[in-house]
Amino acid sequence: MIWPVRLVAALLLIIGLIVAAGGAHLIWLGGSPYYLPGGSAVALSGYWLWRGDRRSGWLYALFLAVTIVWALCEVGLDGWQLTARIVGPALFALAFLLSFIRRRVGKGAIAAGLVGFASFLLILGCALQSPMEIAALSGRTNTPIAIPGDPGQWPAWGRDTAGTRFSPLTQITPANVRKLQLAWTFDTGHDPMSAPVPSPLQSTPLMVDGKLLLCTQTNIVFALDPETGKQLWRFDPRVDPKGGSAVRTCRGVAYHDGGAAAPAPCPRRVITATYCAQLIALDSATGRPCPGFGQRGFVDLNQGMGRTAPGLYYVSSAPVIIGDVIVLGGWVADNVSTDEPSGVVRGYDVITGALRWAWDMGNPNNMHGPPPGDTYTRSTPNSWAPMSADAKLGLVFVPTGNATPDHFGTYRSAQSEKYSSSVVALDVATGAVRWSFQTAHHDLWDYDVASQPTLIDLPASGGTIPALVQPTKRGELFLLDRRSGKPLAEVRELPAPQAGKVPEERLSPTQPFSVGMPSLAGRRISERDMWGITPIDQLWCRIHFRKLRYDGPNTPPGLTESLLYPSLGGGMNWGGVSYDPERRLLMVNSIYYPTLMQLVPRAAARGGKGPRASHNATDFAAPLPMAGTPYAARLRGFTSPLGTLCLAPPYGRMTAIDMTTRKIAWQRPVGTVRDSGPLGLEVGLPVRMGMPGFGGTLVTRSGLIFFGGVKERAFRAFATDTGKELWSVRMPASGNANPMTYVGPRTGRQFVVIAATGHVTSQSFPLGRTFHAYALPQEAK
Repeated sequence: MIWPVRLVAALLLIIGLIVAAGGAHLIWLGGSPYYLPGGSAVALSGYWLWRGDRRSGWLYALFLAVTIVWALCEVGLDGWQLTARIVGPALFALAFLLSFIRRRVGKGAIAAGLVGFASFLLILGCALQSPMEIAALSGRTNTPIAIPGDPGQWPAWGRDTAGTRFSPLTQITPANVRKLQLAWTFDTGHDPMSAPVPSPLQSTPLMVDGKLLLCTQTNIVFALDPETGKQLWRFDPRVDPKGGSAVRTCRGVAYHDGGAAAPAPCPRRVITATYCAQLIALDSATGRPCPGFGQRGFVDLNQGMGRTAPGLYYVSSAPVIIGDVIVLGGWVADNVSTDEPSGVVRGYDVITGALRWAWDMGNPNNMHGPPPGDTYTRSTPNSWAPMSADAKLGLVFVPTGNATPDHFGTYRSAQSEKYSSSVVALDVATGAVRWSFQTAHHDLWDYDVASQPTLIDLPASGGTIPALVQPTKRGELFLLDRRSGKPLAEVRELPAPQAGKVPEERLSPTQPFSVGMPSLAGRRISERDMWGITPIDQLWCRIHFRKLRYDGPNTPPGLTESLLYPSLGGGMNWGGVSYDPERRLLMVNSIYYPTLMQLVPRAAARGGKGPRASHNATDFAAPLPMAGTPYAARLRGFTSPLGTLCLAPPYGRMTAIDMTTRKIAWQRPVGTVRDSGPLGLEVGLPVRMGMPGFGGTLVTRSGLIFFGGVKERAFRAFATDTGKELWSVRMPASGNANPMTYVGPRTGRQFVVIAATGHVTSQSFPLGRTFHAYALPQEAK
């Protein structure tokens, strides 16, 4: 049969010519010289195969052998990197062993096939040892400490106002976690695809007052029986979905127990805030609005905000309650204009709903609200992430974003420049600033501080130091004294890239780097880090990379396309970190996802589809308006034509950091390609690659980490001491929410609960609508 031979020959010839042409372009751009001769050899081998020349197999065997040597020299024993370079050519080498080809070209075909087999043995050997991991050392000690409060409850979003996400429960252990089974599910009844713009369910329930308390994207609040998941009550504020946002969500509610002196009704109340900017107090017993709070249970957060529009300002994170004060900020849409609602942070009386204070960084005189006819300072940095609080110090710790618009900073005020992308300590009684620490200067990259500050106590001679760990999208972990904001681990100002900015912009000459803590930003990207399913799309990514403007971290946005890495999604995002105070281990979920950024002159931005509000659609390549500036902004993922990331994996890691030594205790990629693949197709193979995701971790005294926040429909448990995966379960959607755990008040069973969410930004579909509770069988407790 001659036609199968000529089919293989034609494929080799065409692929070889494409690779050779791309290789010539890559050389012209200053890139690797491999692809031009490599592609030429493949094309010539195909030509010879077409003609029946016996040199074809020998040439292909030589090409593949050289390819193996080149790949090992470039990326070492990294299995995923070798796969992109070798597997495709090796498959063609095995094709030479087909009888109709072997008869045509003789012993050269056998040589090509043998080199092909050797290639797969190399890949298999590299898969058994992953350079993406740092293995744990043995001999870790565990020092038990007293944890205040009822250990069986989960009374705040991060379990405590310190945001540790540490539970002292021990019923589920590394020895029995594999026996976990689904105890119940709860369907919220909300179809996330029915909204004007789909948005994910990301709520972390509270377990307090004998109830599970949770919310949905549409701000419906539910109380559930913690043993069965049965609905006890439901409150629907009937929010208006106009101005829908792909990041519209309700990540949780807050709870306050007024004790014996609390007024009736509502001695115990649930506090929530909505997409329509309403602050609501509900009776924990009935779910009805508390009549003495604001206007029949409602406080309008639009008061003093001035001009706004649906979806431009809302509260996405659970408020924090310290004493009798509710503190909350709000999410303000990115990149719409230079005239957007204020990023004001406000404190309200938990009983009456009266405004206690306001921190308007642009006008301190607005402490008790702006005068009639005036507004809080517009377009100041907002605080949409979860906050933390220290009742002993009387401080609430506020993570801030940057002033709008995110990617052009010429018009920002001095106060906005001072407090943007920072963690700010406010006096809970007055709202006055005690201290602030900035994590990114003159932020042009949307490096909002998205993670809840986590409060920990560090051992010191004669006692402990009250510390604060601030994760950032930049992949930097800043360790501060929470009394003063002074760094406890060295922070160094290092030179920042200056080339490529637009003429109207200015840049900070330096950026802060937390050199005293491990960086989770990933290494500086080079051409060799480009990746693809095949050598062709990897070559495409190499060419594109060479055309980009990239000078390392904090490469400024400009009129030519630049590479943003870490991305505006992280590093670390709203899932935050968890801390085991007994093992002194900090658990961090980090993301490795490159983004392309370009400023578009205003006239050009008006063409085509036209600009649209940030996050108001899933087409993130459309120009974002930044009205009031000379430019719009275009952002998109750095992906190949096949839809896969151009950066080599892993795309998500879990890292344990020893806070005694401030070194990495262990690190591993988390997540498989089972629910991902080229062109949006699912590979279906549970091959561990490390996938991106936004959810956070839960850590327990017994030595377990629970985590679901990756682009995969799975929920997992790991050993705290080693990072070894001990248990996993499939869910109907990925778990891009923070899990929680509690003890059932009637049976004494420990439950672990997570929302099956999905996520729009990471393209993790489907979007979910259910909560899942897992527990040991009754006899296995």
